[in-house]
Amino acid sequence: MSSKDQDSAEAGEEPQAAEDQPSNLGDYDLGRPIDASRGMRAGLTSYGDAHFSLFLRKVFIKALGYSEAALSRPIVGIVNTYSAFNPCHANVPQLVEAVKRGAQLSGGLAIEFPTISLHESFAAPTSMYLRNLMSMDTEEMIAAQPVDGVVLIGGCDKTTPAQLMGGISANKPILHLVTGPMMPGSHRGVRIGACTDCRNNWASYRAGVIDIEEIAALNEELAPTAGTCGVMGTASTMACILVGLGLMPFKGATAPAVSSARLRIAEETGANAVKVIAAGERLKPQALLTRESFLNAITVLQAIGGSTNAVVHIMAIINRHPKLAGTITLDTFDEIGRHTPLLVDLKPSGANYMSDFHNSGGMAALLLELRPILHLDALTITGKTLGEALDAERVIPVPQHLRCIQPFDAPLHPCSSLVVLRGNLAPGGAVMKASASKDRRLLRHSGPAVVFAGSADLALRIDDENLEVTPDSVLVLQNIGPVGNPGMPEAGLVPIPRKLAARGVTDMLRVSDGRMSGTAGGTIVLHVSPEAADPESVLGVVRDGDVVTCDVEARVLRVEISDEEIERRRVERREVLAKGDSEHPWKARERMRGYRGLYMREVNQADQGADFDFLRAGFEG
Repeated sequence: MSSKDQDSAEAGEEPQAAEDQPSNLGDYDLGRPIDASRGMRAGLTSYGDAHFSLFLRKVFIKALGYSEAALSRPIVGIVNTYSAFNPCHANVPQLVEAVKRGAQLSGGLAIEFPTISLHESFAAPTSMYLRNLMSMDTEEMIAAQPVDGVVLIGGCDKTTPAQLMGGISANKPILHLVTGPMMPGSHRGVRIGACTDCRNNWASYRAGVIDIEEIAALNEELAPTAGTCGVMGTASTMACILVGLGLMPFKGATAPAVSSARLRIAEETGANAVKVIAAGERLKPQALLTRESFLNAITVLQAIGGSTNAVVHIMAIINRHPKLAGTITLDTFDEIGRHTPLLVDLKPSGANYMSDFHNSGGMAALLLELRPILHLDALTITGKTLGEALDAERVIPVPQHLRCIQPFDAPLHPCSSLVVLRGNLAPGGAVMKASASKDRRLLRHSGPAVVFAGSADLALRIDDENLEVTPDSVLVLQNIGPVGNPGMPEAGLVPIPRKLAARGVTDMLRVSDGRMSGTAGGTIVLHVSPEAADPESVLGVVRDGDVVTCDVEARVLRVEISDEEIERRRVERREVLAKGDSEHPWKARERMRGYRGLYMREVNQADQGADFDFLRAGFEG
């Protein structure tokens, strides 16, 4: 872009038409310095001669058929996360084309490039294990390549937070485009959808309520279209959070993956990318995102009854921001929850699907209800404040009996959809989605622990007829934290023992250092920190029969044993490790190779986001 065109773009004027662009022969003038701030001239490969570097870059980009006129435009990078192993992203090729159309109609040059693609069900040991790797991939590709701004196309659970983590660290203008939720299916005339109904029906199958033929038939209908889970799981939660952060249009979170609306949103995102590039520094993520932006996002999380996974992701995201790292803690989530009502009636906290949320007015309608408690002066990617964007939004009224969004003064639940618990069992904190409890009596409960040492032990004994367990027991699962598994799997939804499920028990208090799917429900304490694998962890020394107390109102999670007994067990555990338990993950990580070794040595705890310490803002080694 010429200096004249650049000045025009920054003033908000339309870019110069492609046919009027200069030939840029000056790029080869050895006596003229190269403006390496934008476009093809930015981030030149180091060959020791900048002019040769630019000459060689143009040699190869022209192999793709680009003209000098095209190469003079602002460059919009499009992150393509399509994978045949990722049905949530099946519509990415269509979205890429729509983004290109929007960018090029607005005077930009759109160039796509790939990064890692993560799907929850197709990544071993977990997609969370690879989230940080995807964030590194995203950051480095944005930083390394000559893009003036980037559209990040993602959808499945860990993709969106990974992209935002990497995008903040790279600090070029970023715009998010999610792939969108799938449509619900139908079974016996009843709507069903992934993945809350996957879990509910599997629980019914385990309990003998439905037979093998019916569970096979359900398998055909639970995910009937491309797209992310059609309930308020992690993917939908993160999409809504992106709107709360101001990084995506209001309608961008809810439009179905298979709708024409999703393609129009993609085209709009491409056009917006050119405007954001022209706006310069003020719309780069480290300038755009403030503490108030994140407080708005947490307010949205509480109001939608969103996924507990979002707590881990938001902590990782905010700790990538140089000005904000450390300014928000788990306690911030709890404080906001205490005055934020649950307004959206979606599974697993409610009864409906994302298509119902979209038809109710989506995020614009929700934010208008939440307006009294939002920070309306927070900036959005449009260049307007959130308040200004809401003032300009036209929301078609929907009769209340047809909406799944409750009025602010008539909520589904008055407050605290997600809560943070502390106590001797979780000095670093633990998280529970209280709104998804199936038996609210368990929100204040004490019972004897039935302890499982890990996922393998759980699989071996949970359905044993001789397991000493009652409905009042507390199921405790150890060693599924960030290091212990590794990758903090979504195994926190410990199944109800089969012999109890057969008697009609549908919920029990469960405690672990792992995660659970945002699509799951139950009275389940997650993300216990520090995790059981840590030699100092209290969770790691809990034994069968120890009484565990959970009191949501008091925000307490504790084991009813003395400090002296806890310390005695810790000392005993440290002695075992010192004698050479070389297979213990805390010890074995020192000799592991490759990414697994990097992950095991560098990942921090859930209350810090389970990110790599060296990726945090301000890390100095």
